[in-house]
Amino acid sequence: MNVSPKEKLNFDNTEIAFRNKSNGELNAAYWLFKIISSNFLTKVGPPVTNFFLNIGLPIKGIIKATIFKHFCGGETIAECENTIAQLHSGNVGTILDYSVEGEDEEAVFDFTCEEIIRTIERAAGDKRIPITVFKVTGIGRFALLEKLDTKQELSAAEQTEFNKVKSRCEKICRRAYDKKVPVMIDAEETWIQDTIDALAIDMMLLFNKESIIVYNTYQMYRHDKLADLKADHLIAKAQGFILGVKMVRGAYMEKERKRAEEMGYPSPIQPTKEASDIDYNESLKYCVQHIEDIAFVCGTHNEESSRLLAELMDQHKIAHDHRHVYFAQLLGMSDNLSFNLSDAGYNVAKYVPYGPIKAVMPYLFRRAQENTSIAGQTSRELGLIIKEKQRRKL
Repeated sequence: MNVSPKEKLNFDNTEIAFRNKSNGELNAAYWLFKIISSNFLTKVGPPVTNFFLNIGLPIKGIIKATIFKHFCGGETIAECENTIAQLHSGNVGTILDYSVEGEDEEAVFDFTCEEIIRTIERAAGDKRIPITVFKVTGIGRFALLEKLDTKQELSAAEQTEFNKVKSRCEKICRRAYDKKVPVMIDAEETWIQDTIDALAIDMMLLFNKESIIVYNTYQMYRHDKLADLKADHLIAKAQGFILGVKMVRGAYMEKERKRAEEMGYPSPIQPTKEASDIDYNESLKYCVQHIEDIAFVCGTHNEESSRLLAELMDQHKIAHDHRHVYFAQLLGMSDNLSFNLSDAGYNVAKYVPYGPIKAVMPYLFRRAQENTSIAGQTSRELGLIIKEKQRRKL
């Protein structure tokens, strides 16, 4: 029987939030967030670090022991084993995320495809790794996807290239289907997203007939994505497949607004944060109302949205561990949400990025910048860490 989240959920419970962290790990997290809270370091850090890495200065060890250790599982799947076990000790699952990006060579795309398949094979039969994930730009060239989005005619060579992208995408999703391991397709920039969305629907049509295997991602800081979600649900009902939805607020806001301004088209981004919040919460309500034919992952660091979903599930008498509902956060952030939700019996998983340090740096810089750009995120993390340090002293 479910316990009311109003009685059970306390996102300020730091004892549960940091139960799997030693005093040393807690102190390391404290100093890391103190550094991240400096906007100067967050802005200057990326070019300086890239310069040091490119000229061969031995700073990889420093990076690996600090920011990389906090936000990433390791450089390989094998190096993630400790993180997988640590998260599982708090009943939180792992989403293995091979976070290499920005490449444009066919050999790299083939390797990335095989690496994503290795994450699926590692997850098969292991309840500690309930979901996997990939980006289409990890298996295909960005400029090619951009050309497809603008409906330009492809050359024969480009068409062959895109056929390879589709083939890699299907290969990944087919292995996920064969191994019974759900896989999420991440959202990216608006000017390549239509092509990604079409691929995702094609994969769901192939593999989501019997159970949830493929999820697409909807960025609710876009003003059109709630409508897209509802339209895709109608397609799913008509075609007889389960719609897989991961809803997030979004990751490319500044880049999107800047490009829209420079190129003179209306910004795809919501006019206010409040508008994003409204659409995000409406998407939760919609998915809960259609729980039988929509499986969804609530990807958020927002306490209000997390609490709302918990309350909606109780209102609709949906079991906390219903297989169609997951909460998800990023490794190294919002442990107060992840571990308190899991303690209350909800399905929760953390994104655990991994890959060679230099290749994963763009991801790490985004995480640092995200913590400073989300209002109150860094101070919230710091406040909770300080509270737990004080509790342990007492």
